[in-house]
Amino acid sequence: MDIDYEKLISLQKLDSEIRQVSLFLDNTPQRLEDIDKKVEHSSQAVSRAKENLAQNQKTRRELESQVKDIKVHISKYKVQLNEVKTNKEYTALLHEIEEDQKKIDKIEEDIISAMLAADDIEKEIREANQRFSQDREKFDKEKDLIQLKKRELEEKIKRIQKDRDEILPRIPPEQLGLYSRIFRKMSGIALSPVTDDFCSMCHMRIRPQVLNELKEAKKLIICEACGRILYWKQRPETEETKGTSGEVKSL
Repeated sequence: MDIDYEKLISLQKLDSEIRQVSLFLDNTPQRLEDIDKKVEHSSQAVSRAKENLAQNQKTRRELESQVKDIKVHISKYKVQLNEVKTNKEYTALLHEIEEDQKKIDKIEEDIISAMLAADDIEKEIREANQRFSQDREKFDKEKDLIQLKKRELEEKIKRIQKDRDEILPRIPPEQLGLYSRIFRKMSGIALSPVTDDFCSMCHMRIRPQVLNELKEAKKLIICEACGRILYWKQRPETEETKGTSGEVKSL
């Protein structure tokens, strides 16, 4: 039986395309998920900045409350100044008032520092929001392109599958069965062309007798090294290898 390698080669090409397209389609959900994670990461920068601002505002309120409480103490001390009987008691109250005032001065410095920090945080929030807006626009475009590519490839794989379904009945069952087994076993590459007396996949030299059998194309031949179906691939004829018949030599 003559082997119609062209049909097997065409089937290999179709199956390789299906495999490649399917790989992209299988990875599409993960790619979309990865983009969503990038969007979330960009959003988290805004959230962290806002949390920092909220904490800053809470700290300022607590400091202001402390100042308020200390001022209440000072007011009480000032009332007691009018009630003390001795210079010692008077001096002691003045010392307490002075110490409390120092505490207020220190806390107010902290409040000013917190206010300055708040300005920086608000700037950070604006910048983070701007980056997030830019990132979201960028990532949305990436997702749109992936979705578009997905739809295109889904249509493509339908066309390829149709071509494959048309060619399958034209290949003898035993040849198709062998091809399918090798295709699954060899990671989607069942055929290997032989050029310059070597298997193109594993680079094993093909014995002369096997080469002759390949050229006759009477049976399927398996590479002894890699286990793929071999087929003869004639090298393109170059100018150097073309014959010179018909040329007239000048004397």
